[in-house]
Amino acid sequence: MKILAIETSCDETAAAIVENGQNIINNVVASSVELHQRTGGIIPEVAAREQLKYLIPIINQALSKNFKKEIKSIDALAVTAGPGLIGSLLIGVETAKALAYIWKKPLIPVNHLQAHLYANWLEGKTPSFPALGLVVSGGHTDLVLIKNHRQIKWLGGTRDDAAGECLDKCARLLNLGYPGGPAIAQAANNLKTNQKLKKILPRPMISSPDLDFSFSGLKTAVLAQFKKMEKDKKLNQLSINQLADEIQEAITDVLVAKVNKASQTYQVKNILLAGGVTANQRLKEKINQTIKNVPIFIPSPKFCTDNAAYIASCAYFNFNPINWHKVQANSSLEIKEMIK
Repeated sequence: MKILAIETSCDETAAAIVENGQNIINNVVASSVELHQRTGGIIPEVAAREQLKYLIPIINQALSKNFKKEIKSIDALAVTAGPGLIGSLLIGVETAKALAYIWKKPLIPVNHLQAHLYANWLEGKTPSFPALGLVVSGGHTDLVLIKNHRQIKWLGGTRDDAAGECLDKCARLLNLGYPGGPAIAQAANNLKTNQKLKKILPRPMISSPDLDFSFSGLKTAVLAQFKKMEKDKKLNQLSINQLADEIQEAITDVLVAKVNKASQTYQVKNILLAGGVTANQRLKEKINQTIKNVPIFIPSPKFCTDNAAYIASCAYFNFNPINWHKVQANSSLEIKEMIK
């Protein structure tokens, strides 16, 4: 079964064709990250306009040169229906609805967070159930128990800010650039082992009895340390790198501790990491050092960030199509109706 998937939840514009949920035929991504670097973050209106500009060319690129033959071979379309930036989502959803109507193909709405986990099905190996999933990105930090493809239980998540959001804001404070995760990781990598600081930042909720997270207080602690360095006239490139390293250590310590606790509690067969922050090398090192008795799936960096291949994979394994070609051409249904 071939699925053409569209992903426009944030600042990436992506389309992919995936067969049987695992065989990637084409996977095309256009990122507007360089545009958002100028403003130190994503402006939703700007992101939506970029989606509008690039989506049709990206879909054309995902299809082969034999356009009509390729369309006939596609069995269904899939599209990110949420969560995400509403303007960006609308571009993808309305485009997918139009194509499904014209081509007379079923349309599968996909939850973006659930789909992130399916990056672990795209590189030749197949995870076993029950599995523990950690989705950690700029907007979300969640732990889920995946009993099977259609049964996922939410175990815990952030009570305020996501790990990626914390990295972005801290990087902005330290004037390290955007996106914050790679910028902080690079600054931390510039340190020698004997230059690292002792623990000066909190590890929020690391010992709490639940599986929740909280990173807003960590941002406050980073700001306090930054101001103290300024006051003591100790703010220089070395101290900024040291603070960046401590930020990365604090966040990854919490993430790994919660994953370890959840894996022991639920006796899972696999652990699946997903989301942009999963590309962090320090997180990978710590989780592999800490958890020895459960196989860990970590996608390649290209599948950690937003792309349409995992949207197609998720759609295949959770197939529940909506026959938009049966809907009147002048109908206009809201995104929330797609994901009921």
